[in-house]
Amino acid sequence: MKTLARVALTPGMEIGENIYSFKDELLIPADTVLTEALINKLTRHNIVCVSVKDSSDYARTHFERIRFSEGFRNFEEIYNECMAAFKKIMVDFVEHQIAPDMDALMNIYTRIRKCAHTGEQLLDYLYNLLPSEDEMTHAHCLNSALIAGVFGIWLGLPDADIDILIQSGFFYDIGKLKLPDKLLWKPGKLSDFEYNWVKTHTTIGYDMIKDLHLNEHVLNATLMHHERCDGSGYPKKLTGENIDIFALYMGIVDSYEAMTSARSYRPTLIPFQVIENFERTGYEKYGAGIIMSIMEHIANTQLGMTVRLSDDRTADVLLTNRNALTRPLVKCGEELIDLTSRPDLKITAVL
Repeated sequence: MKTLARVALTPGMEIGENIYSFKDELLIPADTVLTEALINKLTRHNIVCVSVKDSSDYARTHFERIRFSEGFRNFEEIYNECMAAFKKIMVDFVEHQIAPDMDALMNIYTRIRKCAHTGEQLLDYLYNLLPSEDEMTHAHCLNSALIAGVFGIWLGLPDADIDILIQSGFFYDIGKLKLPDKLLWKPGKLSDFEYNWVKTHTTIGYDMIKDLHLNEHVLNATLMHHERCDGSGYPKKLTGENIDIFALYMGIVDSYEAMTSARSYRPTLIPFQVIENFERTGYEKYGAGIIMSIMEHIANTQLGMTVRLSDDRTADVLLTNRNALTRPLVKCGEELIDLTSRPDLKITAVL
């Protein structure tokens, strides 16, 4: 709700709270739609200010509540300003070989990060952004830097390492800026030729930044962020300790960002689907200790959320199950449901 002066009222606005006269008589009840006659009534009773409903009062889903909130609107404004600055820095480098100013990049990170009270809120804001089709590659890199800062805290890294991880986020996928968007964002399945072409972005990116005097971990993250502990990655099919730990961190960030960002060919995955995907292969690919910490934090962000179950009922998430993070304890009406004991049910949406 918002408070407006009486002179700013117009017919069609909806009253947010009961309006009383100075004698404590109810003049207009809450939820009443204003008319010219009612506004004149307020004038006769010398009512100076009233509460009226704004867009956030009509929000029914978490997405709508976030999108309509003042905090998100401020975040989106700052994000768009910073996106323009970030894009210019990257275009200047890719097309004109002007070395990126790391201080300027970190200032961009700081400006956006200050728009959210917590890392969890920042991820929520990013999750609810509506992407611009012509900025998807740049947004992927900027968002990855922001996510990297949150994940660094979740992993308990020292401040200096978190800064390195954020810097890795800015640069690790820069090689994709040398590839055509129609290849990177193709809706259907890539051919073998196209997939091999996409995979060149790791070596292209490394060659682009290797002479910029960046931290060695940033260089390695750019080259190795698609390497996996089980040897299934690329470009060199490295295994285990042969992979820079920051590259593994960025591999997780990269995967998370891809799953939680809207694409023209699919909606964003809900957090429980993200966890499910990580559970399926993450232990072998990223290392159990690293991925488990991230998954637990993602699951904890869903506490208190209202979700839809596969039988179309709604429920509130009460407790996480550490051994089955996609199957928390939920409350459906007066019924408590432990989803670990109900294999016939699953969470299909966050409301």
